[in-house]
Amino acid sequence: MRIEYDIKLGFKDVMIRPKRSTLKSRAQVTLEREFKFLHSPLIWSGIPVMAANMDTVGTFNMALALADKKLCTTIHKHYTVEEWGKFAVSIPESYYNYIAVSTGIGKADSDKLKAIFKIIPALQMICIDVANGYSEYFVNFVRRTREQYPEKVIIAGNVVTGEMVEELLLSGADIVKVGIGPGSVCTTRVKTGVGYPQLSAIIECSDAAHGLGGQIISDGGCASPGDIAKAFGAGADFVMLGGMLAGHNESGGEIVERNGQSFRKFYGMSSSTAMTKHIGSVAEYRASEGKTVEVPYKGEVESTIQDILGGLRSTCTYVGAARLKELTKRTTFIRVNEQENQIYSE
Repeated sequence: MRIEYDIKLGFKDVMIRPKRSTLKSRAQVTLEREFKFLHSPLIWSGIPVMAANMDTVGTFNMALALADKKLCTTIHKHYTVEEWGKFAVSIPESYYNYIAVSTGIGKADSDKLKAIFKIIPALQMICIDVANGYSEYFVNFVRRTREQYPEKVIIAGNVVTGEMVEELLLSGADIVKVGIGPGSVCTTRVKTGVGYPQLSAIIECSDAAHGLGGQIISDGGCASPGDIAKAFGAGADFVMLGGMLAGHNESGGEIVERNGQSFRKFYGMSSSTAMTKHIGSVAEYRASEGKTVEVPYKGEVESTIQDILGGLRSTCTYVGAARLKELTKRTTFIRVNEQENQIYSE
């Protein structure tokens, strides 16, 4: 046993210090980025915000809505091959670079991935997704997937430490997904005692990834546009959102009516709700590590995306970053004990 005494920080522990800026308007800020990858020859350009691969967020409808704005969606892994076939009809060619196919690490998952690419070979991104990215079996699956799909962009996760980011990149991943336990409907930290404050995880993991020419995704913990800005400021190349994109028309999730108000169910993919839905029950050897909540209905996702992107542009103007790419170089975090005046909070 050992203890690390250095303080690790989450989004609530810091704010971004403003700096002198020559920008006259938020309209001058460019949020689009271009990435080259460690293994894949693809050159990607777009706004690096992603919908999480949860079945109450990362849906086909969400993918169409976000791709139209040059944002990504990691489609959840529970659609059937037949459903992918129907979806293929509705995807314009310009959307291919904004859709990732999610997969687990079993033989059936590998076979299903192969079948999906047979239907839509032009899709460019694979998201290999497990809750615990520290297993040797997971690393070997990433390596085999790279051998099978040398041209594709491979996302792999989740991890929270630099040495594992390096391991995954060297094993074939282009982008590593960072985050254990920060999500709004994740209870991993409570059930297992395992985790890492998200801001510090981003700082450590981005440093490791960029040293090798790879990228990271900050996955989880963002409750506001300001948190997304902090993630980018800390060095994240992409930011993945779950709860912030839940509750919309495009999100999926059962609709519930209470006292004349509409809600949509939103749950973690390790929750008893998700496991019962997709595999019949919670296995005897494990515990549920997710919550099920009801999110107030929010209408079309477009208004939420406008709010997020508007907040990001505003952050950039406060620190003088004309491009999102410059934000991390212009960011100085200050430690704080409070974030906002909550006198009128409900």
